[in-house]
Amino acid sequence: MGFVVLHMEKAHGSDSGTTAHIERFIIPKNADPTRTHLNRKLITYPDGIKDRTAAIQKRLKEAGLTRKIGNNQVRAIRINVSGTHEDMERIEREGRLDEWCADNIKYFADLFGKENIVAAHLHRDEETSHIHITLVPIVKGERKRKKKEEQVKKRYRKKPADTVRLCADDIMTRLKLKSYQDSYAIAMAKYGLQRGIDGSQARHKSTQQYYRDIQKLADGLKSEVVELQEQKTEAEQELRRAKKEVQTEKLKGAATAAATNIAESVGSLFGSNKVKTLERRNEDLQDRILELEEEARQREQQQAKHIQEITDAYEQRHRKLSEFVDFVKCYFPYVEKLMPTIKFLRDTLNFGDAVIRKLCTFKDVSIKGELYSCEFNQHFKAEKAVCSLKEDKEGKYNLHIDGVSHVSWFRRKKEEFMEKLRPQTRRQNRGINL
Repeated sequence: MGFVVLHMEKAHGSDSGTTAHIERFIIPKNADPTRTHLNRKLITYPDGIKDRTAAIQKRLKEAGLTRKIGNNQVRAIRINVSGTHEDMERIEREGRLDEWCADNIKYFADLFGKENIVAAHLHRDEETSHIHITLVPIVKGERKRKKKEEQVKKRYRKKPADTVRLCADDIMTRLKLKSYQDSYAIAMAKYGLQRGIDGSQARHKSTQQYYRDIQKLADGLKSEVVELQEQKTEAEQELRRAKKEVQTEKLKGAATAAATNIAESVGSLFGSNKVKTLERRNEDLQDRILELEEEARQREQQQAKHIQEITDAYEQRHRKLSEFVDFVKCYFPYVEKLMPTIKFLRDTLNFGDAVIRKLCTFKDVSIKGELYSCEFNQHFKAEKAVCSLKEDKEGKYNLHIDGVSHVSWFRRKKEEFMEKLRPQTRRQNRGINL
């Protein structure tokens, strides 16, 4: 039984950088571009709202706030939910990913108010599927006073209990954060997920921080190697100086001693305390050089091994992905042609995965609800409309509704809509009464 993942983080300012990451305006390094098309929005933006940042601003504008928002005030709370990697893969295999997404949206809408949950995006192009939820921290009631404010003797008029405020601190108190972990684990229990260890010292680490730590470790290893090389160079220089001193002493002894006393002088020289000290120092330096060289060699081997492991894992994953793509293109050539149509069904018409999968088997599917037209920027009601995918003369697959292309179907619905708006003229008889 795996664990749930629930991480909440305050966002200061407009938070446009996070919007670019979530909306995939910029593809991050840890994302798989071949799976980005599997990502989807779980909450449809209102008309005229193009992205997450605009949705945050719209909620703040319509909330009825009476106080001016500070430049660095928290305007949104980032919520990241997921589960253990193996359990998320199991949920996808069981076909329960849509249900898991819906339960997550319901949990946070019930907890913080549906109107305050302005965006939700499912990411499936990273290693573990997860949801980014954006919460605008709109609360009601008078703010809590700090202790130093309570000590002031002046009394202020108490504000109404239903005053609307923008306050992330009220939502992210220590006790409330703990209660969120408890209640969220209960909501996700039916998927085989449980709460993490209460009071654990483990802390969430962002992707950026993880890569910074890896880079910092690599830089540290490089610095240590450079330092060891410098120590080796200094030791070699010290050894050469020591040898030069010994040679100089030998030459002095040979020049001043008589030929008959050369052997005795040399023996006396090598027996002196200074030379013996230098020789011992030379031996110590040689041993230290060997130790430093061995340490440098081991560190280089460890670093090379780590880099090779990362490279092998990446190449293996890339090879499997390439083999899978080649297999699909070979035995299911129509899949590549279906990709634009699938993206249209999911992102524009907001079809669920179950409906899209059935349509991709080229079966008729009966739907009920509202369908959005990009041409008219309007939703049209569908009552038991029969949808299917048909291949045109160019080999492209298009959506047909009730036997006609979706373009023709929307235009027909638009005509019906306009017909209802036209006023009915009454004909009046203007005869002569006899």
